[in-house]
Amino acid sequence: MRIPLPPVPLPDKVVALAAEYADGTREPVEPRNAATVIVLRGGETGPEAYYLRRQVSMDFAAGMAVFPGGGVDPRDFDAQVGWAGPDPAAWGERLGCDEETARALVCAAVRETFEESGVLLAGVSDGDVVADTTADDWEADRVALESRELAMTDFLNRRGLVLRTDLLGVWDAWLTPVFEPRRYRTWFFVAELPAGQVTRDVSSESSSVTWLPARVAADQADAGELAMMPPTYLTSMEVGTYADPAAVLEAARERSVQMFTPTVEPLGDGWTLSLPDRLRPLVSERRQA
Repeated sequence: MRIPLPPVPLPDKVVALAAEYADGTREPVEPRNAATVIVLRGGETGPEAYYLRRQVSMDFAAGMAVFPGGGVDPRDFDAQVGWAGPDPAAWGERLGCDEETARALVCAAVRETFEESGVLLAGVSDGDVVADTTADDWEADRVALESRELAMTDFLNRRGLVLRTDLLGVWDAWLTPVFEPRRYRTWFFVAELPAGQVTRDVSSESSSVTWLPARVAADQADAGELAMMPPTYLTSMEVGTYADPAAVLEAARERSVQMFTPTVEPLGDGWTLSLPDRLRPLVSERRQA
């Protein structure tokens, strides 16, 4: 399945539908908060990212290549969760949200990454990170988290662990267009694969997983070999311009984000969806190459 990548003309029916939301004829669906993490490792041609291909039976982004992530769970707001790194208030300033939401987003980012890849950004202290999560007891906890039988706070407390929030970097934030029937406010984080840990094909929501240089993933999307939603494609394209994961994380330390919602804008004789201004030069350069 090939997904047209930005900028592409929108069908007339989508333009007409968007106009109905713009003039108040229709009310948009209330979006759900979500977090996704671009897990990175070094590669010969730049940073490699971990991608999951979602099951074709999924209601949202079926068959797409995505980063680990998912919706915020009510229990992600638990203030008793073990914590190391910037406090929730500092995260809120960088994520553009209140302290409680920031705590939940960071918790969801770590939880979803563990659930969908087996990678756990946690340790017994702020100077330690878990080195191996492949044993049967870890897998049992991962399954219990995924099924919501176990809360992240209880999981960490029982093992004497704290969230290593300092291992996360802020990258971007996207809100699904108003005319979509399923909408998410998704905050994008970046993290490097911790030393000693390995990713595992464990998520029940994915049909396959792979490591790819981020720039190669964008190339494959351009060639119609890999289906991606525009935010995943644009993030892969941007991350692929850096030399290695350390450079990505260094850039992330300087970032704070504002939620970007694509809107309908002119494209030649038709219409397309808008892009964040900082990405327009990259897209233009890629299209001219």
